[in-house]
Amino acid sequence: MADLETRELEYFAAVAEELHFGRAAERLSIAQPALSKAIRRIEARLGVPLLVRTSRHVSLTPAGEALQHHGRHALNAVSAAAQSARSAGDAQARIRLVIKPGGDADLLSGILAEYARTPDARRVDILFGGATDRADHVRDGRADVALLYAPFDDLTGLDHRTLAVEGRVAILPAGHRLAARDELRIADLDGETLPRWKEVHPTMHPTAHPTAHPAAHLTGTGSEGSGPEVTDVPQLIQLIMVGRTVAVLPRSLAEPAHPGLVYRPVVDAPPNHMVIAWSRRDQRALVASFVAAAVAASNARATRGTPDAHDEA
Repeated sequence: MADLETRELEYFAAVAEELHFGRAAERLSIAQPALSKAIRRIEARLGVPLLVRTSRHVSLTPAGEALQHHGRHALNAVSAAAQSARSAGDAQARIRLVIKPGGDADLLSGILAEYARTPDARRVDILFGGATDRADHVRDGRADVALLYAPFDDLTGLDHRTLAVEGRVAILPAGHRLAARDELRIADLDGETLPRWKEVHPTMHPTAHPTAHPAAHLTGTGSEGSGPEVTDVPQLIQLIMVGRTVAVLPRSLAEPAHPGLVYRPVVDAPPNHMVIAWSRRDQRALVASFVAAAVAASNARATRGTPDAHDEA
């Protein structure tokens, strides 16, 4: 069976997203009959129907859903390859760093300062991702490097270096039954309502382990939680304040402390690793230079004895 061409994937992706041949054809700037013929040619080549067509409705078959998912990854990979080729030959190329707002463990300023001192330093564009999608930014080429939390973030397909290791804290309402304790253990939180972290993309990365849900790592209790769904830490803090949930977070994500809440270390929770990650396929010197600067900055911080650095492991 012949491979599909990139243009054919683009045609199918447009139809799959629009679920309307007219709108898809307009988006692609081609005639609708030509688009319909192209889709039929793809189905014939693959030997499976991709769409269910009626006079009023277009929907995806299971085969169509599979091609939409994997085809989008393939198109993103092609785009990333082209971008990498352009960047490799562009003396003005920038480094694109994706982070979670407030989720840099106070490392960002030191990393940027250290990188600025390197002879080949480029401009660094800071991108902001959500709770669960920053690794995808790197995998699909939207970013070159990312600051990620392990084991919370899925590192499939990425290389990484650890920058800092930190403990986890439970965040509780002031009147909570555990608020008077100096420290907690995971077992103390049995029966508590824990949050569910909303994934930005409902489709899991195709090589991820099916039980490795990011929320299971963030709760620190080995479960996804049964409480309210949250998308970011500020939203979580509001829900804790009104008694809807409690949470276990990496120490740096729990700062600054809210005066109406209680923060207690969870001494047997697995440590959190702040890592800098990049695609295994990306061997560009500018990426290696930025990673080296990030590691040097984190080592310098650990040497100064800054809390939550490497010696917390």
